[in-house]
Formats: sequence, C-alpha cells, structure tokens
Amino acid sequence: MTAVKLTSLSHGAGCACKVPAALLAPLVQALPRAADPNLLVGTETSDDAGIYRLRDDLALVQTADFFTPIVDDPYDFGRIAATNALSDVYAMGGRPVSALNLVAWSVEDLGADMLGEVLRGGHDAVSAAGAVIVGGHTIDDPEPKYGLAVTGVIDPAELITNAGGRTGDALVLTKPVGAGAVTTSLKKGLVSDEVLAGAVEVMTELNQAAARAARAADAHAMTDVTGFGLLGHLHELTLASGVAALVEAATVPAIDGALELLTDDRAVAGGSRNNRRYAEEFAAFEDGVDEVLRRLVTDAMTSGGLLVAVDPARVGEVPGALIGRLVAGEPGTIRVI
Repeated sequence: MTAVKLTSLSHGAGCACKVPAALLAPLVQALPRAADPNLLVGTETSDDAGIYRLRDDLALVQTADFFTPIVDDPYDFGRIAATNALSDVYAMGGRPVSALNLVAWSVEDLGADMLGEVLRGGHDAVSAAGAVIVGGHTIDDPEPKYGLAVTGVIDPAELITNAGGRTGDALVLTKPVGAGAVTTSLKKGLVSDEVLAGAVEVMTELNQAAARAARAADAHAMTDVTGFGLLGHLHELTLASGVAALVEAATVPAIDGALELLTDDRAVAGGSRNNRRYAEEFAAFEDGVDEVLRRLVTDAMTSGGLLVAVDPARVGEVPGALIGRLVAGEPGTIRVI
C-alpha cells in the first residue's frame, strides 16, 4: 500500500483542487432561487451547508465535500477528507448524524486494500464525531478522490450562519493555517516528516469542541477555513453580514514549519495562487505586510478551523487566536495590516 504515492496521482492536493472562487461564485449566483419557505439557508450567502426546516424545533444540515489525495498515507487521507466534510456541519452550529461515502478510485491501478484503508480512515473520523456512515457511491477513476455527503441536525433557533456578523465583533480562528504549503511541499519532496505529521494532526482535529464553545459564547457568525483560504472565507462572511474586516497578519497562526516553507515559491499551491489573485479584488494589504504572511492568509487550507465572529467581551470563551475584527465599510472588503 505504500508503493504508490497517492499525491502523485492528483492534479491538486486536498481543497487546493477546488474550482476557484472567482469562477464559481457567478455560476452559483446565476442559478434559480428556491421558493420553499422551509429552506432556511441556501446558496445565496455562500454558507458552509444548506439548512432545511422539518419542524419548528428541528432542521437538517446538509453538505458534501470531497477532494483528491492530500497525503500519501491512505488512512490519513480518509481521516482528513472526512474531518473536512464534517466541518461544514459544525460551522453552522449543527451536529452530524449520518454520512455517505463519495469515492472515485481505480481498483485496477491501486487495488482494493488501499481503498479499504481510505474508507477505514473516513469511518474512524465519522465515528469520533458520534455519527454513522450509512452507505455511499463509488466510481472508477484514474485520479482518486474521497469525501462525504453529511447530514446533521440543528434547532433552527440555534443556527449560526456566516451572515450574522456585526461591526465591532472580534474574529477568532480556532486552528492554524498553512496546510496548502505543507502538502504542496510534500508533492515536491520539500517537507520533513515532522512538519507533515504536525499538519496531519491539525487537519484531522474535529471542529466539534470549537463549535460547541462558539455556540456557548453566543457567536454571531461562523464559517470554516478551507480551500478559498482565510481571506476568501472571511470575504464570504463579511459580504453576507454587510460589513468589512480588519486582519492583523502577524497574529494569524501557522502550522509549524509552514512559514518557512512559504519563503519558497515552490510551496505555494495552485489553489493558493488562485486565492491570491481573487483576494486582489476585495483585500488591501498595507505595505509593511511581509510576503510570507500574504501567502499564509491566502493559503488553500484543507480541513481548517472555524472563523468565529463574537462579541469582544467573550473572546476568551472561544479557543483560538484573535486575528482581527469586523468593521464598518464596504461589505466584503478586508484590510490586512
């Protein structure tokens, strides 16, 4: 199972293989809008999951997420992909209940044993979340892909979207970023085993406890940080909330070793380059912001933490780093200092 390097078969690692936000957003916005009054959250605000109300005290949280191999170990690939998919439910304040495996795999080229390890990794992540895998779908594909369709539940009164941010809210990031740099460096033989192991640990950490803390702190808005990078997902939150944001780049936490890797152009993922170009449309960097930090805040993160907008007086109740605040200004714009 270790003879084939999974990352050598993928055109982009993990969430870095996502369709660029600049291309995707207008396509989604052009779709017809659903008129069902029970659809509480649809595609309009680019939120993390859809919310459909079943009754006054119960709604479904629905999401799907899958991607190409981000690491070579198949078990870790499965755990990371599953953790990443579950995160969308946590980002809405929900509780995952069930999941379906989404698999693209060439059994002829890679064998069934390696696929079994991917599925085992996904199973273990879902089990740790207190949910169950109830089935799935598999297709033959020379480029492997894995992920989940996840269903969660929530009381509509407890729903946290990306549209509730308020001017003056503090911004807390619950996990470090930089996985895009680490995994791109893996494909190019530039990263140590120690740095890679640290990144895997970050990417396989469930956002369960962080989401629980954010709910207890009466968070106003929340999203998770994945393939569009910190600035890309903050842009969605500020646009949906009708506010602007200020980010202090030096306070953004990085995965151990990521900043050193980002001094090398070869460590910048293709998805991160797309994010950087997109960010030029809504983000302004002060002259003193180092190039490495500019790369970090646009890094195409996989299975990142939650970005939480919360009353400044309650910042200490949410585990993570204080990285900035929401401010008055043109909705969706960000100033990086």
